[in-house]
This record gives sequence, structure tokens and C-alpha cells, in this order.
Amino acid sequence: MQTNYDSSGEDELIRLLLKRQSELNALLEVTRAINKNTPTPVLIQMLEVILLRNLQVGKFRFLVEEDESIICISKYGGEIEHVGVLHAACVTLSKNKSPTAIANHADPVLNKYDYFIPIYQKSKLVASALIGNFKSAPEMLNNDLNFIQTLINVVLVALENKKLFRERLQSERFQREMELAVEVQNMLVPVRIHKDKSVEIDARYLPHQNIGGDYFDFIRLNEHEFLWCIADVSGKGISAALLMANFQASLHAWATVEDDLTNVVERLNKIVLNITKGERFITLFVAKYNEKTRLLNYINAGHNPAILYSKGEAVPLKLGTTMIGVFEELPFLNQGEIDIDPGSLIFNYTDGLMDYEQQGPKSWNEAKLISFLKQHGELSPDSFNQSLLDHLDLLIKGKAIDDITLLTLRIF
Repeated sequence: MQTNYDSSGEDELIRLLLKRQSELNALLEVTRAINKNTPTPVLIQMLEVILLRNLQVGKFRFLVEEDESIICISKYGGEIEHVGVLHAACVTLSKNKSPTAIANHADPVLNKYDYFIPIYQKSKLVASALIGNFKSAPEMLNNDLNFIQTLINVVLVALENKKLFRERLQSERFQREMELAVEVQNMLVPVRIHKDKSVEIDARYLPHQNIGGDYFDFIRLNEHEFLWCIADVSGKGISAALLMANFQASLHAWATVEDDLTNVVERLNKIVLNITKGERFITLFVAKYNEKTRLLNYINAGHNPAILYSKGEAVPLKLGTTMIGVFEELPFLNQGEIDIDPGSLIFNYTDGLMDYEQQGPKSWNEAKLISFLKQHGELSPDSFNQSLLDHLDLLIKGKAIDDITLLTLRIF
């Protein structure tokens, strides 16, 4: 006896198995691409090809959150909407954690699509997709939707990992740059304590972070003359440190061959401008003292004025010019000249000394700094610097917001 055999069920099973195999192959290809660190545009293109060819998704929008904003990283098919419009429409569906039919939705943006696909990570909606012109057999629909959600999730995780990797590399590069900048700056800083028959010096450097833009120097020019400088370069990091290294080399070179501080500052201005093209600037106070004549010449280039204490009086040394590295020709340049009495104290500092996170009314300014000098100007440079820092710890409840450099000289 011959039995009639209906092969339709077997054919359907084979079709289902072949489709599953195709989906697994597609997922395997995406995984391999991710493991090979394939560029993001290529991954997105692979996703679009699989959706369009393997799953017959004719229209697709893929929205992700990036840096607290929403971007559409993949879109094809139909008229392209504005990202804000798409996001606003998807927000109304944000409570749905599984693929949701939206063809009959009241929203005119959403009802142009067939399904909303949410992507959650740790109970947070991090991405969403809209698919339209979607052709899937009823018996395959749930399988197709689940696969689409899985595929999008895999690609999204890969993109997140790429982002984290880039951020880690950037952090490592930044850390290495800071280490190099610290090394450069340590080479720039001279001995912080110096004393001979003519002068006693004490310097304090308190960086706000690992590396700052402050600089100070002391140069013995000859048997009877010495020069000192305190400066602050705009910006931070290795580029600022390298600029300051170049500035130091230039200062040492020209200070030893130029008698006039005006010429030295003009040359430094051209050198800094040539290096930075006006993108960075340096403020500085530079002074030269002759032990025989007891004459001090100085130029204040946009810096906090040094303060001269002598016989109970404290005078800011303000004459000079603007910051260097901004103008091809300095708009004005005035050199100060003053006789120094034996035992005079000269206090130099950077602007971090005056910048604090205040808690309450402002309680520290230049007038109070001058008053402090009048009261403590007879101390040794080391004791003066320490007393000032101790005074600020008690007076100000906020924290310093910039580097602080103190350079104090007692001229005998």
C-alpha cells in the first residue's frame, strides 16, 4: 500500500534551519570584524547589509546616546527625519523593553515604521532603532525581531568598547605627557635656596596639579651682577613646559650678552611669538642688580608686580610692558630703575597666590599682601615664605585654584 507524503512541513523546517544558519553566519562575521578591531563605519555598514539583505528591512534608523546627546549612527530608506524629531518620538516608547509594533501608532513619525527596537544596558535605555518596510513571515516574526535586537546590541557593545579603549588611550597619553612635562619642569627649576655675601634667596613652588606653567630662575651674570626672573606661561602640559624650556634657554643666552633689559625682553617677545604664533603668551618679571652701584633695573611684563620692602615700607614694582608673545612689537616698554638699600627684601610671586576658592566675602588681596610685607619684611626669605603660607592657611578657607610660586630675595 502506498502512503501519500506531505513534504510541506519538512520544507518549512529546512527553510527555518537555513535561515537560522544564515543568521548565525552573519553574527559570526560581525563578531570576527569586532575582534579584528574593524573601524566603526565598516561595522555599521555590515549591520545595514545584514538587515537589508538577510532580513528584508527596507527602512532603518539607529539612535544612540553619546556624550549626553543623541545621534543617529545609521539610517537608510525613506525620507530622513531630523534626529531631534526621531528621538522625541522614541522617548514615548522608552518603557518598552522588547520589540514593539508601531505601524498603527498615533504619532505620525512612528507610524511610518513597523517596529520599535529598544536596547537596554543595566535597566537603562542606551539606544533605540526603528525598522520599516519589514518583510517577515508570521511564523518567523518573533525570531527575526529577537535576532535584530541581538545584532544591534552586539554592534552597540562593540562601539562602546571602542569608545572606552579610545578614552583609555587618551588618558594614558595624557598621563605620559604630564610625566614628561614634570621631567622638563624639574630640569628648569634652579636651586631653590641660595645664599652668598650679596644675596639670600628662598623659593617655593606649589603646583595646583602635577604640572603647572610657573617658572623662576636666578642667574649670576658676573662677579658683581645677578639677574632673576619669575614667569607664568599660559596653558599646561608638555607644550607649555617645552615653551618654558625654550624661554629659559633664550633668557640665559641673551641676558649674558645684552646689558639692557629692554633689549632682552624685546628679543624674548619675538622668540615666544615665533614659536607660538600668538597662541600662547608669557607674563614675567625680570630684574638685574649691580652689587657695586646698588642699582636695580627691572621690567614687569604683564605679571604680578614684585614688592620691594625696605625700612618699613613696601612698594610694588609695576613699570614694564604687556605680556610677551602676543604682539610683534610691544606697544610700550618702560624699564624701572631703583636704588636698593642694604637689607631690602624683594618678594616675587605668581597669580596663583591671589586666586583661591573663596568661602564668603573676599579676604585676600594685594593691599593685604603689602600689609603683610610691612609686618614681616624683616624675616629671612625662608621664614617669610613659610609665614605667608601659614598665614593664608589660617585666613582663607578655600583652596588654591592655580599654581603658586614664591621667590623671595634679601639683598645685603
